[in-house]
Amino acid sequence: MFITTATSRDEAERGARVALLPVGSFEQHGGHLPLSTDTLIAAAIARRIAAEYNLFLLPPVTMSCSHEHAAFAGTVSISSTTLGAIVRDVADSLAASGVHHLAIINGHGGNYVLSNIVQEANVGRRSMLLFPRSEDWRDAREAAGVVTSNHDDMHGGEAETSILLAEAAELVKENYLEADHESGDRRLLLSLGMSGYTKTGIIGRPSLASAQKGRALVDTFSRLFQGSYDLLTT
Repeated sequence: MFITTATSRDEAERGARVALLPVGSFEQHGGHLPLSTDTLIAAAIARRIAAEYNLFLLPPVTMSCSHEHAAFAGTVSISSTTLGAIVRDVADSLAASGVHHLAIINGHGGNYVLSNIVQEANVGRRSMLLFPRSEDWRDAREAAGVVTSNHDDMHGGEAETSILLAEAAELVKENYLEADHESGDRRLLLSLGMSGYTKTGIIGRPSLASAQKGRALVDTFSRLFQGSYDLLTT
């Protein structure tokens, strides 16, 4: 399941101090991964963390800031202002019910606004965190035996395909083995969008993906979360 099935009684008994909000996207991931890939990945990581740390798991935000993918069919975006409002409203609602800490589990690298939201929320006291960050992805890749780097495997590549193979293999099309596409310097990404660097929507090497790597990535993210959790709650 990629959405919580907990009841109100379950959460009352849990009494968690921290809520987890998975934030994904609805955007192209080439021809081998679904439009919901980032949401599925964020939800999988959040579900694992919630289980291991006994936290309050929220349903995912399924659309976010995917404007760089607008040239590809199926992509739907909301504005950064709307995404920010959603996160802030959720945090306010949680606080009103006694949950004063929110961990945003982000599955889409284009959600730059989330960094600003967390930074602003933590003025005065620590109440919010953003996970995983690029450094966490780097460390998780190394621990999982992923060959490619964050930069070289930006979108729909080895890491994302591996997590989907581990968590929802039925959603991965077999053509991932022939979907590799590499792109070097992408400093104009915000101006040109993804279509300026790839015709397929893929930047990375999905042919290197495996379910074993995907399981190891999720395992490592859960372990890496400990440091952020300790910082948020002390």
